Amino acid sequence: MSETAHKMLEENIGNIVLIKIKDDITLRGKLRSYDQHLNIVLDDVEEIGEGGASRKLGTVVIRGDTVVFISPITEQ
Repeated sequence: MSETAHKMLEENIGNIVLIKIKDDITLRGKLRSYDQHLNIVLDDVEEIGEGGASRKLGTVVIRGDTVVFISPITEQ
């Protein structure tokens, strides 16, 4: 994992992030923790479906090799 990715994740612990994983699944939740393999734990997760529909999932562990991208969500 690059220093930039490590820094971005560290700065966003406790914040809401948007994560896209393989099979075109998009998740939004509070970043709780991560490790050197990019395995991620999110709390209060919602799966964002097509058309903006969402499904609540609770706490989720995401295996690092399934992650396509991670983006912090900034409040406006």
